[in-house]
Amino acid sequence: MAERLLIRALKGGKSTKIVTLNGKNMTKMPSMLEKLPGLKTLDLQNNRIPKVCPEISTLTQLTALNLGNNLLEEVPEEMKYLTSLKKLHLFGNKIHRFASGVCDGLQNLILLNLNNNQLTWIPQEISRLKSLTYLSINHNRLASIPRELCFLENLSELQLNYNQLICIPKEMNFLKKLQKLLLVRNNIESLPEGLCDLFNLRILDIAGNVIQMFPPGFQDLKLREFYCEGNPLFLKQPVNAVKHEDIWSLQEITSRLIMNQLAEKNPFLMQAIEWYPQVRNIISQGRKCAICGKSFLTVWLECVEFFPPSKNWKISRNLQLVPLQILICSYKCFNQRDPNLFGIAQV
Repeated sequence: MAERLLIRALKGGKSTKIVTLNGKNMTKMPSMLEKLPGLKTLDLQNNRIPKVCPEISTLTQLTALNLGNNLLEEVPEEMKYLTSLKKLHLFGNKIHRFASGVCDGLQNLILLNLNNNQLTWIPQEISRLKSLTYLSINHNRLASIPRELCFLENLSELQLNYNQLICIPKEMNFLKKLQKLLLVRNNIESLPEGLCDLFNLRILDIAGNVIQMFPPGFQDLKLREFYCEGNPLFLKQPVNAVKHEDIWSLQEITSRLIMNQLAEKNPFLMQAIEWYPQVRNIISQGRKCAICGKSFLTVWLECVEFFPPSKNWKISRNLQLVPLQILICSYKCFNQRDPNLFGIAQV
């Protein structure tokens, strides 16, 4: 069947624009493709092809290539010769590396689908895909992503679900056109402050991570959909507290200053403190705020506040049963404000 379809395509010669050999149990890519220089779309998904043939590099007018569900082990070097390519589907292979220089010629690539592969890293050269708009690398083994990915200025959709990511580059703020960011089921502990500069972001899904709080300005995002279930979010719960006075004592102010300076390893104080055992005894009773990590001695005043998220945000169904609040840690000391981190909490 595959041979008959290919022969029919070859009869069309330069006028053949589309070749579909989907699910034909092919074990190699037909080298006769070089005789179809006018080919625009090539669909070879659901076969058993382990590598591409060198002849594919002659298909310089090809705009869409689907090699999904095959046996490829790398993003092939031959791709760099497909200078007209706009859509590249490589999902469901065994890809664990990018061939050297593969990104060099893909200046017109708009969509790259690498879902369900075995990638553990992304090369810095991915920043050369200047036209890339949609990037999907779900269900791989990525532990990190390079900062260079954040320089894809035309990127509007980024999917990194089901990987092993721990953090996101702080350069995320350069993705000014990003509208959809999916980070489901990773090991992300916090999001970078640059995320809050993405004013075009409309959909954010961080379900199933280990996030407790969010960066300053998070509540100002213009989101339409926000999903955060499965994270150890801070809960707004009633606590007992005694507020002795609104004005800190001189001992409290001095102790906070000393403890925070010692935490920053101030050499002068570290040496001087040795001569004052009474001071050492006092500050040894100090504690740290569980939210922002700052030191205090006796009374902790208004460390956190809660704010409702925007009414325009569509949230997870299982979170709609309880009101959500945005948590901001607003530690204030000696006229210095440390905004620290935000969090979402269930009341």
